[in-house]
Amino acid sequence: MSQNLRSDEEQSTLRRSRVLGFNYVDTSKSGNKFLYPNLLNVNEMRGYKVVPLSVDDYHINFGILNTTPPSVLKALTDRFNDRRVSFALISDTGFREYINLYDPPKKVVYHDIEIKDAGSQQLIEQISSILSEVRADDMLAYLVSQAHRLNSSDIHIETQTDNVRIRFRIDGVLHIIAVIPHDKYRILLAAIASAGNISTGSNEAQQGHIEQKVKMADGSDVDVNVRLETIPTINGIDIVMRLFNMDRSRFVLDRLGLSDQERVVVDSIIQKPSGLVMVVGPTGSGKTTTLYSILNSLNSDQRKIITIEDPVEYQFPGITQISVHSDQEGQEVVFGDRLRAVLRLDPDIVMVGEVRDEDTARTALQASLTGHLVLTTFHASNASAALTRLADVIGQNPLFVSAIRLIMAQRLVRRLDDKTKQPYTPNQQELRLISQVIDTLPPSISRPSLNGLQLYRPGSSEENPYGYTGLIAIREQLKVTETIEQIITTPSRIIRSKDIETAAIEGGMTTMLHDAILKVLSGLTTLEETYRVIG
Repeated sequence: MSQNLRSDEEQSTLRRSRVLGFNYVDTSKSGNKFLYPNLLNVNEMRGYKVVPLSVDDYHINFGILNTTPPSVLKALTDRFNDRRVSFALISDTGFREYINLYDPPKKVVYHDIEIKDAGSQQLIEQISSILSEVRADDMLAYLVSQAHRLNSSDIHIETQTDNVRIRFRIDGVLHIIAVIPHDKYRILLAAIASAGNISTGSNEAQQGHIEQKVKMADGSDVDVNVRLETIPTINGIDIVMRLFNMDRSRFVLDRLGLSDQERVVVDSIIQKPSGLVMVVGPTGSGKTTTLYSILNSLNSDQRKIITIEDPVEYQFPGITQISVHSDQEGQEVVFGDRLRAVLRLDPDIVMVGEVRDEDTARTALQASLTGHLVLTTFHASNASAALTRLADVIGQNPLFVSAIRLIMAQRLVRRLDDKTKQPYTPNQQELRLISQVIDTLPPSISRPSLNGLQLYRPGSSEENPYGYTGLIAIREQLKVTETIEQIITTPSRIIRSKDIETAAIEGGMTTMLHDAILKVLSGLTTLEETYRVIG
């Protein structure tokens, strides 16, 4: 606590003592504090909210709080009736300082979690023990700091019948880290709710955001920047915390892992002054990273860029970022209205965090037709499915269709650790699966030879028992060709995503499955990862 805050607290306690008619003692000015452990035990001091300040053969002066019950004062006077008992008001901080002298807090050793230990019973017991000993805000800061060390994307806190499980998502896979009792979780939940401005008693799903710096008991500073998602379950409130890495150097096109062909497509599209660029995929597929990387490459003094997000996840100098929070009247109305207001500010480029409804989709398309480059995300299984859903919104409108420049779908798969991966010869079933995918590659893509094919499976080492390190993206890029435009705009035609995908492949598009299999053949990932993520 700063000196100014402590001084303010002492002045407040002095004023309160005058109102209550008690003497006042400023413990912050006391030099050596004398302890009298034989007078009251620590539990009594905590329970009674009193501490002995001075004691001699004839007199005892107790320090009390404004919340100390009057019954305690009478009980102590009766208990020590052989001496004159008096009481003086002290500050809450002063009381805590005395208690810490009588009962010094245990020194907590914050063990770093190693990836090789993730999920082991020994680690679970060790981390659970640490969490049981630390303060509530330290619990949150410790979990976040360790999640960052392990490059975890999310922290999952899940209430169960007998306890609460804490897991980290590392390279797309969940690993159990700790198990804590419900009473300890209630303390952690209260700290999270207070910091994230959510309610611990709500029966509805909630969203929140925590951005603060926490100084832990060991003196270390931790930046806590997470997005909260909560949902009530039969055992309590479950929480998922999405971690934000504030290193803006990550958001560059060169670090997206785009192939030469993919990079050419992206560069050619985003250099156009108008049109709609959409990135699709499920939560956690890297859509936001892709959009921010594109924005970062376009950010210059000559362009006005405005984003509309729920919430703003990363802040960039030179970009006007608007946070749109969910409200009870509906997120859709807020997003659509805010987008129309933004367009009146004469932006060159607009990013809409997510297209969630017909109104926002139409407004975004209209903006892209009137000289704006519009970037957005969309939840869809693949690029053709996204275009089919858009077609449902825009109808058979050639003008709207012409505004769609690029739909990029993506997923994240674990990358094999080059130091430990093990070569093997695929069996007949695996060869058949690979061959079926290779046979459907676009005509413009040369077929890799499967003769003497060698694949890789994850190995293991003491440092990395899982055999994977990091994530790589698998993508597909759909551009609206004349054939696809005809499919969408032909009157009375049923628009099917399979027809769109077939036309896109004939036009040169490689699907996410194509991209994944080619990465398998290159030894970057495995067949198991491909089918785990894509299905």
